[in-house]
Amino acid sequence: MSRITFDQLLEAGSHFGHLRRKWNPAMAPYIFMERNGIHIIDLHKTAAKVDEAAEALKQIAKSGKKILFVATKKQAKQIVSEKAETVNMPYVVERWPGGMLTNFPTIRKAVKKMSTIDRLTSDGTYDNLSKREKLQIERQRTKLEKNLGSIADLTRLPAALFVVDVMKENIAVREANRLGIPIFAMVDTNSDPSNVDFVIPANDDATKSIELIIGVCCAAIQEGLTERQAEKVDMEAAGEGSKTKKKANKARVQKVDDSDEESEVEPVEVEKEEADKEDKAEVQKEDEQEA
Repeated sequence: MSRITFDQLLEAGSHFGHLRRKWNPAMAPYIFMERNGIHIIDLHKTAAKVDEAAEALKQIAKSGKKILFVATKKQAKQIVSEKAETVNMPYVVERWPGGMLTNFPTIRKAVKKMSTIDRLTSDGTYDNLSKREKLQIERQRTKLEKNLGSIADLTRLPAALFVVDVMKENIAVREANRLGIPIFAMVDTNSDPSNVDFVIPANDDATKSIELIIGVCCAAIQEGLTERQAEKVDMEAAGEGSKTKKKANKARVQKVDDSDEESEVEPVEVEKEEADKEDKAEVQKEDEQEA
């Protein structure tokens, strides 16, 4: 069953492209027609591409890897931040930090600096600083939080990027391409889809269009996370069952060994008793003969 319908996309205005003079010829396969100088996107293809992307995102989430959402344009900022937070995924909605992917260790150092500042506050060191030093630290912390707070949990490179408007986020796209990180993106008629692995042809300027498509993709991610958790619980339960079974088998083997030991001891004792009786009888017989 499709995750998104033609009517939903139509109602959200996902079919509106850009003016014909602004188009990118590489988007021709996804354009249905031109109306009043504006290209109209083929929503049947959009729906199919959303399904394809959603399934791939679900599998990435199910594997336990992170997907980095990138959307710094005004229309998408709030939508992306809210949706990404619901599935606990990192996101960038402010200015893209140059080298975010290609120079990831440096970005991680900046994130760790936030943790260091937080530690100063908690261990009492902050209270011993002067007002000027406190103000400088607060400003630094605020700036770091604004630019990097949303990626604080990203301890390694993301498994994929989800981009809204590849033209605006061209630096992020180039960095991901350089490192071979798969890119999922909403691509409008004025953009180049050649550098995107999972193209979702759609209006990337309308808030309703962005919200609909991001919502469907995040729902798929949530499915992947839920399935991962369920599998983890099943594995733990299976592990406990296996341990219990091993203990039962061990106890059964021990019991068999004990019974074998008892059966081995009994014949020896019987044989000993019989031997003693025979010896006693012989001695008695000899005494009678002597008498």
